[in-house]
Amino acid sequence: MQQVTQESALIPDLPTRKPASPSIAILAVAAFIAMLYYGRIFLITMVISTIIAFLLDPVVTLFVRLRLPRPLASMIVCAFALLLLYLVGLGAWTEIAGLVEDLPTYSHRIDAIADVVATRLDDIEKNTVQVVVPKRFREDQPPAPSSNTPAISNIVKGKKHPPTPPQVAAIPEVRVYQEPKPLFSFLYSYVRSAYDFVLMASFVPFVVYFMLSWRDHLRRSFLYLFSGADRQMAHKTWESIADATRAYVIGNFMLGVILAIVSSCFFLGIHMPYWLLVGALSGFLSLVPYVGLPLAIVPAFAAGLTVYDNPAIYVLIVIFVAAVHLLAVNLLYPKVVGSRLHLNPLVVTVALMFWGTLWGAIGLILAVPIVAGVKAACDHIAGLEAYGKFLGD
Repeated sequence: MQQVTQESALIPDLPTRKPASPSIAILAVAAFIAMLYYGRIFLITMVISTIIAFLLDPVVTLFVRLRLPRPLASMIVCAFALLLLYLVGLGAWTEIAGLVEDLPTYSHRIDAIADVVATRLDDIEKNTVQVVVPKRFREDQPPAPSSNTPAISNIVKGKKHPPTPPQVAAIPEVRVYQEPKPLFSFLYSYVRSAYDFVLMASFVPFVVYFMLSWRDHLRRSFLYLFSGADRQMAHKTWESIADATRAYVIGNFMLGVILAIVSSCFFLGIHMPYWLLVGALSGFLSLVPYVGLPLAIVPAFAAGLTVYDNPAIYVLIVIFVAAVHLLAVNLLYPKVVGSRLHLNPLVVTVALMFWGTLWGAIGLILAVPIVAGVKAACDHIAGLEAYGKFLGD
């Protein structure tokens, strides 16, 4: 026993690990946010591909159970998804082509409405000035002659001449020459952004296919990073993230289809042009968080400009779209989507602002599934359960 004590005394003490200072934590958060911003095109592509792979995985699993090899099943499902996307895009393009042909009519109609609105605003302004501003202070009234100023008639007759103002030397106008930015720079910036977007979008089908065909290998490799109870925890985390993603996307899609059908039937009933396209846009735009109601009204107003002159029709459209939106948000959304996610409304609001600032409009769409995935991971990782409860409702 004494020998063991002497040997342990000869072993040097290992340096204790100091907790990270707040400055290092702040720098790490800043670096992480910078990575999210500057790598947004790549990260958006990976997030969208992962979401699509989670959605298509049950279908691929169904084909695998029918004794098809997983690569073949993945190829069939991806090809079917691309075909479905092509048919939807073809139908939308047909409607949009007809809308483009009617653009001159829309232009004349908008110009006429703008002239009427400008005339009415001018009349309202004149009436308001006549009611509010006293008559002696109006600009259209000639100024009253002052007692100290000689009469104009006397000036004309030559009896009195007004004093000649002193001559002031004219100051030459100084013009600052600004070199215009070359047109090539504008075109290059737009073409480059569009090229980056199209390039990353072209990778989505291939990334989705490899995620589906190599799912078992990826899962095994991921689980091999853990051991014992941690491996079971990692497996549950994987499945929980996939379930939360599918619940959000499928729930929103089903709700959007319901709203699109209801809206299309209403627009067909009031004989609105392009009622199918307008109904689909209004139904799915209504699901955009916080700004869904005004976005859902815009397509209906734009399509009705060429056919409706009665303001009561537009009031009816606003009432209908608002009623459908409130019904979907307050009644259908909690039943279809909210019951599976259990997210804190405050956390969702902050996430929408954060991801919308970093990634723009696509960030508003991906914010909720990202937060849902983070919550699902926190719920199953030991030591992070408190964060999962904080994110939940």
